[in-house]
Amino acid sequence: MYTTCIFCHGDLGRNEAIEEFPVGRRLAFDGAKGRLWVVCRRCERWNLSPLDTRWEAIEACERAFETTRMRVASDNIGLAKLKEGLELVRVGDPVRQEFAAWRYGDQFGRRRKRAMLVTGAAATAAGALWAGGFVSLGGLWFGTRMTQRWYRNRVILRTRDQRGAPIRVLRKHLYTSHLVPDDEGRGWGLHVDHLPGQAGGDRRKTMIVHGREALGLAGQLMAQANRRGGKENEILGAVRRIERAGHPEVFLPEAAALAQRVLRGSGSVARGSPSRGDRRKADLSAGAIERLRKPLPGSLAGLNPSLRLAIEMATHEEAEREALEGELKELEARWREAEEIARIADNLFVPDSVDSFIEDERAHPDVEPANAAKNA
Repeated sequence: MYTTCIFCHGDLGRNEAIEEFPVGRRLAFDGAKGRLWVVCRRCERWNLSPLDTRWEAIEACERAFETTRMRVASDNIGLAKLKEGLELVRVGDPVRQEFAAWRYGDQFGRRRKRAMLVTGAAATAAGALWAGGFVSLGGLWFGTRMTQRWYRNRVILRTRDQRGAPIRVLRKHLYTSHLVPDDEGRGWGLHVDHLPGQAGGDRRKTMIVHGREALGLAGQLMAQANRRGGKENEILGAVRRIERAGHPEVFLPEAAALAQRVLRGSGSVARGSPSRGDRRKADLSAGAIERLRKPLPGSLAGLNPSLRLAIEMATHEEAEREALEGELKELEARWREAEEIARIADNLFVPDSVDSFIEDERAHPDVEPANAAKNA
């Protein structure tokens, strides 16, 4: 049974209320469609369960929801809190706006609050240093520039290219990567700038991905582009964009075509360009791109906020649809990858001697505790 969030690789926690599904502190379920999600309390994203026991777990969730008195519900969505501490979200047949408010409102709202807290804390600290005479205005300006440079050069994603070679995507690559339309507007792809290898090397490369690979990668990158979350009106605007298209599958090619028009139509990178506003063509030299301080219009990070949020919503819903249609094999693989990443992270600071001791104990389970302590 998987216990790690697919998106942030954090521990999903446990519950004692649903014996058939003891993972998670908040579960969302849709009995009509047979879907069960574990809501990560760290990043607020919904992890669709690929487990074969989901039907029994959904029935148990339904029984628990009906028997608790601590609940609020509309005609389509309800929230119940069990005495054991588990929260249940029952999804009926909501309109898209209502479902999006429940599914994405928490995560986008939490990102926004976190970003505001971090920005406020940084501004307060900088003001205190200047007021206390610990740093001059020039030093404060220099420190700010260096912090921004460090921030732009942070690795936000490690993955592999089409040949299986490891690559790194930095935050500044969101300033130039973008969606691209294909198949005469009926499909879409993702133009991704990156650095090759796990470490070292600073020569930027580019790859274009399509299909499932583009869907998963776009979802991960848009979460970084939307790191500041969104206001309520921006979230509603994102939902309306998808509604006008009729379906996420239709919306994504339209979004790619719109992003391409913005990228070509701007014809410049006036904001944050190295030449202080000198208009340049979108196909900048490699050196000019590396010195960008703000996103290119039409890039993943340079799109309208509601469009950015809509793309993230659409990629998640499309990934779930494809996972369900593909018998959840792709989703199972993502869960296993998340578990492996979490395991590696947990063991980074564990000495090899501890692992050796555990392996020895597993190999000799019949050794008495006293003897085991002596041998250790």
